[in-house]
Amino acid sequence: MSQTIVALATPTGRSGIGVIRVSGDGALSITQKMTGGDGLSLKPRTASLRKLFYPSTNEVVDEAVITYFPGPRSFTGEDVVEISCHGSPVLLRQVIDICLELDARMAEPGEFTLRALSNGRVDLAEAEAIRDLIDSQTAASARQAVRQMGGEMSRQLTPLKNEILSVIVVLESALEFVEDDLPAAQVEGVRKSLTDIVSETERLAATYKAGHLIREGLCVAIVGRPNVGKSSLFNALFGGDRAIVTDIAGTTRDQIHERLVINDIPISLIDTAGLRETSDTVESIGVERSRALMADADLVIVILDASEPITKEDHEILSEASRFNFIVALNKIDKVPSSDIDHVIASQHSSLAYLRPRITPVSAKSGEGVDLLKDAIIKPFAPEDISNAGFLVSDARHHDLLIRTKNEIDDSIKRLDEGMSEEIVLIGLHNALRYLGEITGETTTEDMLGRIFSTFCIGK
Repeated sequence: MSQTIVALATPTGRSGIGVIRVSGDGALSITQKMTGGDGLSLKPRTASLRKLFYPSTNEVVDEAVITYFPGPRSFTGEDVVEISCHGSPVLLRQVIDICLELDARMAEPGEFTLRALSNGRVDLAEAEAIRDLIDSQTAASARQAVRQMGGEMSRQLTPLKNEILSVIVVLESALEFVEDDLPAAQVEGVRKSLTDIVSETERLAATYKAGHLIREGLCVAIVGRPNVGKSSLFNALFGGDRAIVTDIAGTTRDQIHERLVINDIPISLIDTAGLRETSDTVESIGVERSRALMADADLVIVILDASEPITKEDHEILSEASRFNFIVALNKIDKVPSSDIDHVIASQHSSLAYLRPRITPVSAKSGEGVDLLKDAIIKPFAPEDISNAGFLVSDARHHDLLIRTKNEIDDSIKRLDEGMSEEIVLIGLHNALRYLGEITGETTTEDMLGRIFSTFCIGK
């Protein structure tokens, strides 16, 4: 008998409605007691309007829409009731408290989905996709999560697992029934099968770069000396007046973070304090943080002033940025006679000619070149359109297990080529099968499940 759990399935805060989810053997009886009668009849998968009462006083709490999903044909595989109340945080807390008084308990993070996994309603990859769909920041990441939630990962892995099993059967049979070594033709067939598995595993693992980019996005830091227009360009990229812009050097003293999306890739954009020597204690802390952020960012945008000759400070910043992945935004081109990048470099910044492929001319004031700068930001990471890509591996855990699978099969091929016994060759194949099983949950340990589902929200 499963313990009944309850949680708010919608975000906290005021809203038109809030949905409370109850799952377990007592879900229906708890709902019956809240609606004033043990004999309440709810038609499965049909919304019913009912008054909710305090069981002890019969005082009306709210009027709610109740939907009953009997197990095993429910999300969790158990009896599930969803109560849609008015979205007052106080009211929703009262309804949850009533459920707790009636012997339910608060759900742990991801416990509803964990029960769905335990009851065979979803596999582990599909369960993780539910979390990814909720957390998705772009349409592309949502599409990938929906594909995985529909079992795409399992469909990609099933032929691999079946092929590994076929090879295992051949080697196990030889180990059990054949006294002599396998015939050369059969060894070559096994080798070809394993090589094909390695190739397909590598293909899947190779999609992780694009998948991770769509899911996690990029951290982009804007750096430069004071008054080159870092905050103005930050606002132009973000599309709003987020950072304070003045003519006073050192206005930005701490990092300013904002999120935006460029070509379906989520970007965490950070405006930093101007890099310079300063005696101001607060500003100097901001400068040190800016330098530390350069090392942590996926991409550094160095801002230079097109209307002024390049300075010693600019060269120092470029030298520091050259240790990382960086591009150059030549700002304030609205102040120069010609916005032609080659003309500007020839007339004012000839020492930057070696950086020509990395330079984008831009005007934060007029907006000229801002779209080109956005393209330059994502080009090193996504040179092609990834929004319409096929299935992509986006989870670091899945990628790691695919790489482990490949390495184990590579080891088995090496042992096969060295003429080792079938028993030794089989070690890598069994390990590979176990790693693939960990992706979809067949061989995942309880400790691993605990770590995975701790990343879910409470009501899912």
